[in-house]
Amino acid sequence: MSLYSPPRDLPTRVFSRLPEQFWREGESDWVRANKPGQKVKSFLEGPSFDLHGNLYVTDIPYGRVFRIDACGSWSLVAEYDGWPNGLKIHRDGRIFIADYKRGILVLHPQSGSVTPFLTHSRSEGFKGVNDLFFDANGKLYFTDQGQTGQQDPTGRVFAYDLEKDILTLLINNGPSPNGLVMDLPQNALFVAMTRGNAVWRLPIQRDGGTSKVGIFTTMAGGVSGADGMALDSQGNLYVCDAGNACVWVFDPHAVPLYRIRSCTEGRTLTNLAFGGKDNKQLFITDSSTGTILVADLEHAGQPMFSHR
Repeated sequence: MSLYSPPRDLPTRVFSRLPEQFWREGESDWVRANKPGQKVKSFLEGPSFDLHGNLYVTDIPYGRVFRIDACGSWSLVAEYDGWPNGLKIHRDGRIFIADYKRGILVLHPQSGSVTPFLTHSRSEGFKGVNDLFFDANGKLYFTDQGQTGQQDPTGRVFAYDLEKDILTLLINNGPSPNGLVMDLPQNALFVAMTRGNAVWRLPIQRDGGTSKVGIFTTMAGGVSGADGMALDSQGNLYVCDAGNACVWVFDPHAVPLYRIRSCTEGRTLTNLAFGGKDNKQLFITDSSTGTILVADLEHAGQPMFSHR
């Protein structure tokens, strides 16, 4: 980022906080493995809007999915034995979850039940799926992060054609692949490599595979790295920095435009989704404080297929 003038800071404000009635005391295998010794009330992720303007978020350590209405009121949709992370809504209205323990699941919001959708590649289980994205044709892309990092750069990115039932391995050498989103023409996939402190660009070929994978941009460093991502209508890329309490915004050529700063004491901004008036508000999960932040932006977000 030193090649360019410093990006302009944009403010956030609190949209809503997880109500105390939903706080937990930290008794979870996920907490013991990932936040040992800490009292974790929640760890929010996976923000995604439905057609009615409700915001869905996941709570990884306690296997919960919440729905937040336009007024900021919370309701528990599901609670099950899993570690739900990413959540996206398909063009047909189905709600898909990337669950670290169980693979790709489908959530039925009326009953609160979850059912398996894609749980393995051939006969091999996934390392631990993290996030997912649907392109304009309804094809599913997802990251298989597990415990990969610089010590074990074997994280995977998959594409799955729902209509043809074809699962394609795009890469298997990622240092902690996390959030992902397509570019504006939808001919390349951006993937956040958390432990690599970078965003990779995966060109998507006509046969559905990839080649000439490169680094789109590097991040500012710190104790974590790139996490959830989103795209606006101009093709600008929004990248959560899970260790530095901000969201970085890059233009289509990776020039840094803005830094969206957290207004809370938390540093762990993990994921984000466009919504609100004219789709020009960015809603961000501050996982460390159980808070949903919102920022007002100049450009509308690139709508997910379910909004079209």
